[in-house]
Amino acid sequence: MAIEIERKFLLTGDGWQRLSVRHERLRDGLLATTADRKVRVRIYGAHATLTIKAKAGSLHNAEYEYEIPVADAEELLARHCDGNLLTKTRHYVPYEGFMWEIDVYEGLLAGVVLAEVELPREGIEVPLPPWVGREVTGDPDYKKINLQKARLAARAAEDHG
Repeated sequence: MAIEIERKFLLTGDGWQRLSVRHERLRDGLLATTADRKVRVRIYGAHATLTIKAKAGSLHNAEYEYEIPVADAEELLARHCDGNLLTKTRHYVPYEGFMWEIDVYEGLLAGVVLAEVELPREGIEVPLPPWVGREVTGDPDYKKINLQKARLAARAAEDHG
């Protein structure tokens, strides 16, 4: 079992863009979710993974990730995610010994841009880049499923308003 320790932040500007060393487009779908666990399928490039994450502490998750055939992932996205699909471009931005992942969302979450940094262990001081703003680690408003629900509710209100 791998442990994922990450912190999540809002951005204060786009100064990170010129520092990006690579990017990739990702398509994610939630197959199942509870308050403490989720099962996700992801396609990026010619790769696909099935990931199970379970909350194991304030900053870390138990994470089980397995490569699966892209055709299987396509079928899971199309038939088993109940519309819980996200598309984003992930940019990789090094800063003072850490690799930041900047996710720029499309579609339903267009306009949402979040920065994450993974840590080798808890308690490590992370030098914050000048383009990083408020920390939202653990803030339920910034869980992807809650961002999706909020956008869907806003759309429904517009349609009926």
